[in-house]
Amino acid sequence: MSNHVLAEAFDDLWNTFVDPAEAVTDEDGLAWRQLAAGWSSGGAAEAPFATETELAAIRAECRGLATTNEFAINGHENRISYVVGTGHTYRAVARREDQPDAALIAAVQGVVDEFVRVNRWRARQQEMVRRRDRDGEAFLRLFAAADGIARVRFVEPAQVTTPAAEVGDPAASFGIRTAPEDVENVLAYCVDGRWIDAAEVQHRKANVDVNLKRGLPLFYPVRKNLRRAEKLLRNMSVLAEIQSAIALIRKHGSGTRGSVQRFVDGAADATASDPASGRATHFRRYAPGTILDAFAGTEYEFPTIGLDVSRYVAVLGAELRAIAARLVMPEFMLTSDASNANYASTMVAEGPAVRMFQRLQHEMIEDDLELIDRVLRLAVCAGRLPEASLDRVVVQGFPPSLAVRDRLKETRADEILLRTGAMSRETMARRHGLDPEKERALVDRDEPAAGG
Repeated sequence: MSNHVLAEAFDDLWNTFVDPAEAVTDEDGLAWRQLAAGWSSGGAAEAPFATETELAAIRAECRGLATTNEFAINGHENRISYVVGTGHTYRAVARREDQPDAALIAAVQGVVDEFVRVNRWRARQQEMVRRRDRDGEAFLRLFAAADGIARVRFVEPAQVTTPAAEVGDPAASFGIRTAPEDVENVLAYCVDGRWIDAAEVQHRKANVDVNLKRGLPLFYPVRKNLRRAEKLLRNMSVLAEIQSAIALIRKHGSGTRGSVQRFVDGAADATASDPASGRATHFRRYAPGTILDAFAGTEYEFPTIGLDVSRYVAVLGAELRAIAARLVMPEFMLTSDASNANYASTMVAEGPAVRMFQRLQHEMIEDDLELIDRVLRLAVCAGRLPEASLDRVVVQGFPPSLAVRDRLKETRADEILLRTGAMSRETMARRHGLDPEKERALVDRDEPAAGG
């Protein structure tokens, strides 16, 4: 059999080949997960990744969206603006009201303030929200310094992997070693191939159940919507650009190619030649109010008259609403188009967006306070704080306000709580964005002057 006949046989075989995996592959080429035999709803929660390689692919895809997709970038930035805002504040207070110790409270507050300053905590909070949303998790590593002030550094998710020698150990999967019978009891993290005690690392994961070791990026469920919205917007823009670039089409009812070319050459106001191809491009200037005189058999068409991109805007809006629904955010927070939304009616205390942001704020405060507790313990070990500080002083966190506020109503309500003893003056001051110590000093300064 000749090579030619053999090649034809192989071509016929390839053309009739049907990949059995094609039926379980989505439009993006991603294979569906195969359910394990004997699966039941009482088992562990299912995740869209089963291996570190699959997780890395998901993370890379969502990182690409966070870098190049304008709608994803807007969603990330708005989440940062509302969750972090002007930054959370942390204050040391007496653990029990009947045991105030001003000196001890001031010492703890000094350690907290220095930790916030040294680690540029407000900027780090913003990056923390971005990383947690973009990657589905954020790793913070705590370094004890000689001066007693802990330094915090980010660990990339790709750095946390299981060593090759322990790949088959379920307790050491995904670079996280846990107790064999308790996946929530984390013992160590493997960073760059070296196991590090869990007390030195804080892992903030999102969008998965607590019994899954790694988090899932925020935009994973709507990644296709984001790509479709970007492509649709691009296609709409290109269509409008092409149609608007062609001012008119002149049709010659009769005439040869040569006669049409001579007509074009004679009517040109300017001619430019491409040095690479040698082709000549003719330009003609149509001044405002130009009147075109058509010869017999010549017709003029204006393609921009049929331009109607608006019919695709509704489709684009539907895609963006699906993305906004995933974020539990109003559509205008994703599109920056406030023409069909009222901020005052959206950002009310009972609104779903406010409830979501408040939940995220409190989750962040809980994680921050857990980290600050580790910082205070390191300060005690370094001799900067007495051992009694952890038992007698507690640190509280205060996020920025979210809802549209009626200051007069809030102040009257706070006044009632203050009179009845249900709220302290310090808490009232912080609710209104004031520094209690600074205001107290100013009040003490002003009172003698008023009395004189």
